[in-house]
Amino acid sequence: MAHPAPLVAPQPTLAAALKALLGADLLAHDFAADEDSITVDRAAVAGVMIALRDNLEYQQLMEIAGVDYPDRAERFEVVYHLLSVTKNHRLRVRVSTDEATPVPTIVPVWPNAGWLEREVFDMYGVLFAGNPDLRRILTDYGFQGHPQRKDFPLTGYTELRYSEEDKRVVYEPVKLAQDFRNFDFLSPWEGADYVLPGDEKAGGTGEAPGKGAPTPMTSKEVKAADDKAKAPPPPTPKTTESPAQTGAGAKVNKAAAKTSREGAKATTRAKAKTPATKKAEAPAKTKAPAKPRALRKPKAGGDA
Repeated sequence: MAHPAPLVAPQPTLAAALKALLGADLLAHDFAADEDSITVDRAAVAGVMIALRDNLEYQQLMEIAGVDYPDRAERFEVVYHLLSVTKNHRLRVRVSTDEATPVPTIVPVWPNAGWLEREVFDMYGVLFAGNPDLRRILTDYGFQGHPQRKDFPLTGYTELRYSEEDKRVVYEPVKLAQDFRNFDFLSPWEGADYVLPGDEKAGGTGEAPGKGAPTPMTSKEVKAADDKAKAPPPPTPKTTESPAQTGAGAKVNKAAAKTSREGAKATTRAKAKTPATKKAEAPAKTKAPAKPRALRKPKAGGDA
């Protein structure tokens, strides 16, 4: 299987050259995945860089990165990535330190190390002795802590953002739409055995506290619910067609068939018609069509 990285020229004599050049400052040399990594003494890192640049032709400093190992006595590693343009080879140089012990700067060797060391200081809190401008570079000046440390908290009580209105960085309380929950990766249908935040407020669901989502219906219950939904609606109750059909028996029907006095008066009033009503309902009289008039004869002696 080919190596995923670009083709790098092998350096079989590099190990001997490093040992002869650095001597006691070389603490370890590792070769893995076609890459060379060396660990050097922290106090001698500036001299080691000069020797690698002038004697082994590593002309360029490509990157400075930090690594955090909280279990180690010197928990931080500063990793320098060097490139030899003439040999087409890369070399990784590592030094270790802790929170209080500074690492000598290599800005006099490669000026671009100034910004790279500031980034490692900002993210990990590693100090670089001799850096001309060791300030934060990615976070705010008043920021507390170092975000790339393994023990840096992921949540807090204050957030910062740049305010376009105030033209400065402002600090505000953290506002979370929902608190973080501890998920145990159980089946979502079974639910957890403990009460999750907010479940005690559910109420009225018929579920016991801490049981999570309700258990789904069985196939028989689903079929019964579908049949019930597809069933035709019940027939509309039939209304009575006459007052005598009360449904309460023959005696009540006989009494309901009788017309009361008020009902009789109302019927009489409805049948009686006023003169205005009679006039309005009378058919209109149609007039006979007018007879056509005879034509008049012209007088004699007039113009032809």
